[in-house]
Amino acid sequence: MRVLSDDDVAELLDLDELLPAIERAFRKQGRGEVERPDRPHFPVGTGIEGDEPLGTGLTMPAYIHGDDHYATKLASVHEGNAERGLPTVQAQIAVTDARTGEPTALLAGTRITNARTGCIGGLAADRLAVGDGPVTLGIVGAGTQARWQARAIAAARSVDSVRVYSPSDSRAACAADLRAEGIDAAAVDSAGAAVADADVVVTATTATEPVFPGDALAPGTLVVAVGAYTTEMRELDATAVSRAARLFADVPAEAAETGDFPDHDGSAFTPLSAVFEGEAGRESATEILVVASVGSAVLDAAAATALVERAQTENVGTEVGL
Repeated sequence: MRVLSDDDVAELLDLDELLPAIERAFRKQGRGEVERPDRPHFPVGTGIEGDEPLGTGLTMPAYIHGDDHYATKLASVHEGNAERGLPTVQAQIAVTDARTGEPTALLAGTRITNARTGCIGGLAADRLAVGDGPVTLGIVGAGTQARWQARAIAAARSVDSVRVYSPSDSRAACAADLRAEGIDAAAVDSAGAAVADADVVVTATTATEPVFPGDALAPGTLVVAVGAYTTEMRELDATAVSRAARLFADVPAEAAETGDFPDHDGSAFTPLSAVFEGEAGRESATEILVVASVGSAVLDAAAATALVERAQTENVGTEVGL
């Protein structure tokens, strides 16, 4: 079995190569050509430092029909990790041979999770933002995922400028990191300032209350909300949702269960896969569109198997016996 550390994953990961792999995974998911069992999530850490859980554990298996491997991601979300200097979201991905069931690889999955989620924003911006030129990007949230969203949107569509807001001082560090990567980014002092006149707005937080005023959105804005994945989590207010001409989601039934859409069910959403099939999209330059992402294990499987195949070709990683 091949073990890929985070450094190995960083060496192999290329957004220009990952974006089409994620788009293919969306198409296969939309056609029903995947296996994606329910994703259980459960509280962990209860009783260690008190009665409240310290985080959430998730198990995410998936297989894309026709692929040589399937994948199972073990993920965790610990909001208190920011104070510990650790990532909020962490993961490991086990890749297994689909023909024989033999273990093929174990990958550090945190970077993969962040990159594939970034690709959702990148692909959405490429297909659903107004026009076909560089976009102005407003980001609410300044953590690791905010950086990956900016990188992927820059790779898929190109970015003219980025405005970053977070209630903490992390917004300045996020903007500085993006500038160091060649992306024109600046920290701003309010969510309204980040959102105003942006072509694309990304929310990448663990908030339980709306993070920007919906009436600040300009006509034609694309909103990509990637933070909320439970009924308790919420990034969008009722105004932002009601102003949207259409709602898109990577997994409509699960997106409807988040706190962002208390008055909607899965039928209110167009599957994002329909956009990549050419069956849905923007109909005017003035309509506001919302893309909601809760994450799909199918995307993890696509990203992980692509990286494993490249690692085998380039002999990256460490071979171990079990």
